[in-house]
Amino acid sequence: MAVYRYKPEIITALLEHGVRPTESSRPEMVHEFVRDLYRHEIRRLRERLLRGEFPRNRYAEKVIELRKRYWITSIRASEWVSREE
Repeated sequence: MAVYRYKPEIITALLEHGVRPTESSRPEMVHEFVRDLYRHEIRRLRERLLRGEFPRNRYAEKVIELRKRYWITSIRASEWVSREE
């Protein structure tokens, strides 16, 4: 069974999204989960735009804010851990 040692900065970023992987959590699975959270937030942001909660010219700014919050998805899952067998 593989044991995954997540890097401290990755654990910190994951905790900001309420994600706490175990040593047996495959990084690819965790990465996919966080990516799905990001997609959900983007959809909610678009819905808010369509409801008129903020002006269209602020949409790009809000997308950039989300991307910054989810910076961890830009790193390959394989780089999140030190792997031990």
